[in-house]
Amino acid sequence: MEFLNAPRFVALALAAVFAHPPCAAAEPVAAGGSGYHVVGSVALPGDGAGDYLALDADARRLYVTHSDSVQVLDADSLQMVGTIAGTPHCHGVVLLDKLGKGFVSSGQPGGVVVFDLKTLKHLDEIHSSPDTDGIAYDPASGYVFTFNGDSKNATVIDPATDSVVKILDLGGDPEAAAADGKGLLFDNLKDKSEVIRINTGSLRIEKRWPLAPGQSPSGMAMDRGHRRLFIGCRDELLVVMDADSGRIVQTLPIGGRIDATVFDPASGTVFNSCGDGTLSVIHEDSPDKFHIVENAPTELGAKTMAFDPHSGRVFLSTARWEAPPAQTKTMPKIRRKIVPGSFHVLALSR
Repeated sequence: MEFLNAPRFVALALAAVFAHPPCAAAEPVAAGGSGYHVVGSVALPGDGAGDYLALDADARRLYVTHSDSVQVLDADSLQMVGTIAGTPHCHGVVLLDKLGKGFVSSGQPGGVVVFDLKTLKHLDEIHSSPDTDGIAYDPASGYVFTFNGDSKNATVIDPATDSVVKILDLGGDPEAAAADGKGLLFDNLKDKSEVIRINTGSLRIEKRWPLAPGQSPSGMAMDRGHRRLFIGCRDELLVVMDADSGRIVQTLPIGGRIDATVFDPASGTVFNSCGDGTLSVIHEDSPDKFHIVENAPTELGAKTMAFDPHSGRVFLSTARWEAPPAQTKTMPKIRRKIVPGSFHVLALSR
């Protein structure tokens, strides 16, 4: 669907798309293809890029990190309901309903902003380390972990007191993480092309497993029931790993510039959002066998996502990019700039 700049027209289109109530659970993926396609696009105010998205499926709120703020949308209508401002270079969001608090990882200068889930107002700020990026919650220990890229460490936070418990050296540049709910937390080390296993009770690294042939891992998700890790790598491979032994179960080709991986246990589907403009959809036939369903078209730069288990929808964020200047010998690599005011969220459905 072409990105629309007219807010009224977008709102009308989305109202028509989301008029039907969400289903109780996602249906199994059909053998002939997932059928995922873009069904809506909504512009959000402000310039700059975004990073991770987070969904509160029960409260029907979608949290979209965008430059120096988190924009909160209604998950059904995609209308904006509020903003969490003052989150410099924000990356990810953790939502803890029992505490009524949320946690936003902020890359500059490196910390976590704590906010109230109802009012979206700031409650506290926690100092972390430079380049605080990924963030995850471990239900077994009750701790929040931030993964700090340039610092190559993790900050362990007690969310009940908003205090730092420990700074854990990781020995590499961390990316996405996944918890098994039983006291183990797994994380990608991008520069080492390996997965580490953290015991969240002792707060020590127990295992280091190589990902070869996978290189430069980014996205991670887990099938907790079957003890399978799904690691999206920048060399355009999804690596399926046994979470107990580190054995590589299978590798499958995915799109380029992967940044996020999500697993839906209800349908046995692994989603990989790729910046080349594809959503790689893979089905779990058994714990040891997976097949590619399709690479659904999205938009360039749509590399992070959130999945709604109630409706089966996938949400992604991206922006439009200016054409890069011609390369010269003195400036061989010039990064493209985002078109001002072009940041938007896509909704995909079957």
